[in-house]
Amino acid sequence: MDIFDKLTILADSAKYDVACTSSGVERKGSSGSIGSAAAAGICHSFAADGRCISLLKVLLTNFCVYDCKYCINRSSNDIPRASFTPRELAELTINFYRRNYIEGLFLSSAVIKDSNYTSELLIRTLELLREEYRFAGYIHVKVIPGTDNEVLTRLGYLADRVSINIELPSQESLRLLAPDKSKESILRPMGLIKGKIAENSTDLIKYRHAQKFVPAGQSTQLIVGATPDTDYKILTLAEGLYNKYQLKRVFFSAYIPVAEHSLLPAASAKPPLMREHRLYQADWLLRFYGFQAQELLDESHPNFNLQVDPKCNWALNHMDQFPVEINQAPYEILLRVPGIGVTSARRILRARKISPLDFTGLKKLGVVLKRAQYFVLCKGKTLEGLKLAPHNVMQALMSERVIASLPSQVPQQLSLFEDPPISREDVVQCLTGQL
Repeated sequence: MDIFDKLTILADSAKYDVACTSSGVERKGSSGSIGSAAAAGICHSFAADGRCISLLKVLLTNFCVYDCKYCINRSSNDIPRASFTPRELAELTINFYRRNYIEGLFLSSAVIKDSNYTSELLIRTLELLREEYRFAGYIHVKVIPGTDNEVLTRLGYLADRVSINIELPSQESLRLLAPDKSKESILRPMGLIKGKIAENSTDLIKYRHAQKFVPAGQSTQLIVGATPDTDYKILTLAEGLYNKYQLKRVFFSAYIPVAEHSLLPAASAKPPLMREHRLYQADWLLRFYGFQAQELLDESHPNFNLQVDPKCNWALNHMDQFPVEINQAPYEILLRVPGIGVTSARRILRARKISPLDFTGLKKLGVVLKRAQYFVLCKGKTLEGLKLAPHNVMQALMSERVIASLPSQVPQQLSLFEDPPISREDVVQCLTGQL
């Protein structure tokens, strides 16, 4: 099998891993090396100068000894199989880089023989790139659960970011769908990496030329919709991972049916893309808006409302806290107003020191008034004619969202059964995190 055929098979097998994000690493090229890393850029993202940054996203092999029911590469699945040697993959990466096809590498692998054997092959690939080819670009590596501490440490000194994917939110789901994996085999490496990053931070202060350990941190991925686990279960787990292991990101991947199995959704089922979208919005609220998982969901309301975003839904359920006076509310309260994001909240704090703000001023500061108008006062007054009953606000927010999703002057065939439409605003929120 030639290199192109291997690349076709192994790149296709890697597409279900969504853990690609901004690198978080700023590293300039040095004499005798090639490549660099920009903190702003990665796969399907843009650098400060407008360049689209891309990664080679590929598996070392899709031969796997594990039989995870949800995985296309599981041992019992009849698919084309291929493997790169470390030398082949290193040369492929460098040749792609020299042709300006890529600026970094996202490397994962199925499990050959066992975790340590597979990790040694990953390490050999990275050693060739870093030491022989002197590649200084961004490298993200997916860690194999169950890898020994010593092997994992060596891998961490070669990669910029590592991810240990939990995939399934509960031990019960792992036991049913991924019997070869365990909670301990996933969380132990997370704890080791957290400790090594802290230790390395001290070394970098003491020693000028100390080698960096996973400078861009670690991340993980959770599959949404493969099991009956609720949004509350998934979000609570994500919050716990952020707090305990200081993860850079928790990624959510809508389950795409790739196999028939009695424990999995039917192959004809649609991926729960809107549910994934709502979890990403909630993730922003946890990381940047001061929310906690138990504020957004609870046992009695375990899943997100697909009609409105989580922040609007929270506000509608807490109308006793609104409206707030825009010229007096502290930063923490402003962040909880739908339509006001981190950037616009900071602008409000600066602008109101000069003069009191009105609704026209809020719009100029970037506030999304069609949502915020139901929850704020300007100089003690609301917009004339507003009805603030929760059900009226809900209807208004839903109608605005549907209207925004429809292209202007283009006839639309209505359907009673389509999923809620994703509007242009939803896309902007995904990219900027402004809710």
